[in-house]
Amino acid sequence: MTSRRRSSVTSAEASGGPGRPDESGGRGGRGGRVLGIDSGGSGLRVALALAADPSSAVTTSSREPVRTGPDGIDAAHLLEQLMPMARELLDRAPGPAPAAVAIGAAGMATLGDGLRAVLPGALKESLGVHRLALAADAVTAYAGALGQHPGAVVAAGTGMIALGTDLNSWRRADGWGHLLGDCGGGAWIGRAGLEAAMRAHDGRTGGSAALLARLEAVFGPADELPGLLYPRTDRPAVLASFAPEVAGCAADDPVAEGILVTAADHIAASAAAVCPPPSAGDCQVALTGGLLKMGDPLLVPLRDALARQLPHARPVSAAGDPLAGSLTVAAALATGTLSLPHDPRLLTVTIEPADQTGTGGR
Repeated sequence: MTSRRRSSVTSAEASGGPGRPDESGGRGGRGGRVLGIDSGGSGLRVALALAADPSSAVTTSSREPVRTGPDGIDAAHLLEQLMPMARELLDRAPGPAPAAVAIGAAGMATLGDGLRAVLPGALKESLGVHRLALAADAVTAYAGALGQHPGAVVAAGTGMIALGTDLNSWRRADGWGHLLGDCGGGAWIGRAGLEAAMRAHDGRTGGSAALLARLEAVFGPADELPGLLYPRTDRPAVLASFAPEVAGCAADDPVAEGILVTAADHIAASAAAVCPPPSAGDCQVALTGGLLKMGDPLLVPLRDALARQLPHARPVSAAGDPLAGSLTVAAALATGTLSLPHDPRLLTVTIEPADQTGTGGR
């Protein structure tokens, strides 16, 4: 699937407009062309843009997630998907080799050693890439939402993680999975709703008849739920699928409403844990992720919780998604303006010596 913006980028390059890469291989002037890659649970997305205008991108995508094995993220499988996609984009508008590439990948922080070992050499050999940034997907989510400004970004979907920086170092809160954390995320909300339903089924205090009715409408008899849920390998997603039911009951059910208020407090607490202090200056806080689609039942208590726990921060709308963030990082790397902190797990940068032949690897 390709972006509708393809024609604008192709025509800008073909016409020799202001953003056209120079003939020196794209490393001087306005930075040339850059590639951004987003690798996540739903597949792989690749974008090509001018470093001078990362928002004008041509994209392509695959719905096959990159495999993770005993040694971490499978570098060979990533390259197997990435290379045809990258060449497709580069062939649409022939020109110099990419001036920089940034890859944001889910699991990079703990499972990315293979990528860090293999990708710099592989991309230099195959695409002539000399500048490469490898980032955790939380970092590219941050860059997509806030660019290179100090602040905090909360990514809330099935799970929940917060990342913040004062541009000197990164701070992370939660993102520890549905058994140890992800407090306030979709799986957390869904599990709390199902627990309240089971309490009502048993006649225990703290139960919700409304949520019990929704449980039985979605999953069938309540006493059969453990047999349906526990054998599943996708338990977090199943739990999160019940979160919208909690939101749907919140207006008329105080138990459901209380679950969302507590979730909002958890999310705000994670944001507060990573947000730079008032002494760091203007601190922006952005919220991203599919959980926000729940709307006012969650957003109203969340805005209140952020105001109480982070009175010095300024809530802002996320400017873009993780793919846009990977382009932001690549463009900054190409132009020598990358100010996001380097970190051995969260954001590593490799700059290889340029070839003397001028072939650019293509």
